[in-house]
Amino acid sequence: MTQETVIAATKLDLTFQTGSGPVHALKGVDLEIGKGEFVSFIGPSGCGKTTFLRVTAGLESPTGGEISVNGMTPDEARQSRAYGYVFQAAGLYPWRTIAGNVRLPLEIMGYSKEQMAERVSRVLDLVELSGFEKMYPWQLSGGMQQRASIARALAFDAEILLMDEPFGALDEIVRDHLNEQLLSLWSRTGKTIGFVTHSIPEAVYLSSRIVVMSPRPGRISDVIESTLPRERPLDIRDTPEFFALAQRVREGLRAGHAYDE
Repeated sequence: MTQETVIAATKLDLTFQTGSGPVHALKGVDLEIGKGEFVSFIGPSGCGKTTFLRVTAGLESPTGGEISVNGMTPDEARQSRAYGYVFQAAGLYPWRTIAGNVRLPLEIMGYSKEQMAERVSRVLDLVELSGFEKMYPWQLSGGMQQRASIARALAFDAEILLMDEPFGALDEIVRDHLNEQLLSLWSRTGKTIGFVTHSIPEAVYLSSRIVVMSPRPGRISDVIESTLPRERPLDIRDTPEFFALAQRVREGLRAGHAYDE
């Protein structure tokens, strides 16, 4: 790859031991993600998309192969705050204000009050939540809560943002708006983003590359380079180029089922 590699997986395997036998979540995954890329992971439920993100974050341990983050093990990367993680649910504490939720990781890390105030203000502005600092999560819509969750993940300025289907529970209109905002945020910050989704249009619209995964055991059936320009208005989804990319993703998903055992 021409970019500096920030995430590198080689022959990555992960098998969970359960009461009913082993579950092969990942098998032989080889992937490199370069600095500043937006890489989406798409595939059927149970194909290992979220598992790959969790292994990258050091939340799961592989049973075979290797993975590095910024040249470190995932555990070392976690300890050095190399990434922010956005889960499917916003996970905000209801007794804390929006500013208080965003500030939480900074409090844990021991930032000064002045540093925390500056960072909270900056990231809330990034996600267009300035003015909502003193409100509580229950006073915000689902989309606004997810934006607050993204702000919290950005607060300590990690270079990598890992996002596990953050917009999956939102309606289409809100999701479209947040997709636009996420692209804008990516453009402004230059973060490296790993993004899990079940939506083909979302993956095509957001990504610089799309990783298509097969049913369990999770393997990569295709890696698709986007030919879309970096600046992407929503109506780009009506272009022949967009439809061609979406069709290739569909074909990759179908081809992945050939591995199904």
